[in-house]
Amino acid sequence: MKVYTKTGDKGTTALFGGDRVPKHHIRIESYGTVDELNSHIGLIRDQEMDTHYKDILIQIQDRLFTVGAILATPPEKELLKNGKQRLNIPKIIEGDIQLLENEIDEMENSLPQMTHFVLPGGHTTVSYCHIARCVCRRAERLAVHLNELEATDDYVMKYLNRLSDYLFVLARKLSFDLQAEEVKWIPTKL
Repeated sequence: MKVYTKTGDKGTTALFGGDRVPKHHIRIESYGTVDELNSHIGLIRDQEMDTHYKDILIQIQDRLFTVGAILATPPEKELLKNGKQRLNIPKIIEGDIQLLENEIDEMENSLPQMTHFVLPGGHTTVSYCHIARCVCRRAERLAVHLNELEATDDYVMKYLNRLSDYLFVLARKLSFDLQAEEVKWIPTKL
């Protein structure tokens, strides 16, 4: 398989199912941002941390490939005329979301209660988590926008929403584990 095909040289790209759209299409923006998020999560996974978190991050990266495939497939291309699935794309399921919720709950059990917003930072690994969280929120916003134009799998939006929560709590947990300072945001009074 060649890396370059030259088919996108005029500013279009193919979706799963064969349709060509401009590279700025909301569907491309959506799955492109998920791809960007996946790269940021890879950077987090490359940091020194407990292997449990690395294992969870690998599972998340796998699920983000699934999210990207779902977002790259127009709904009308998912099924054949006889109702059978046309493309063999896995789905995001409730269990994927439950895994994130379980991990969030487990981490929060060992953290001090949050009483203020916290400023991103304190340690490079923590900052990477916050960057990924922000990219995840952007991916979620784009998926919601796409859903307003063309129906999108509800689990995709739910997964991205929960994933941003997971990344925030992971940032807090890594701050705690690394004994990094967690700076509370206290609004400046004028």
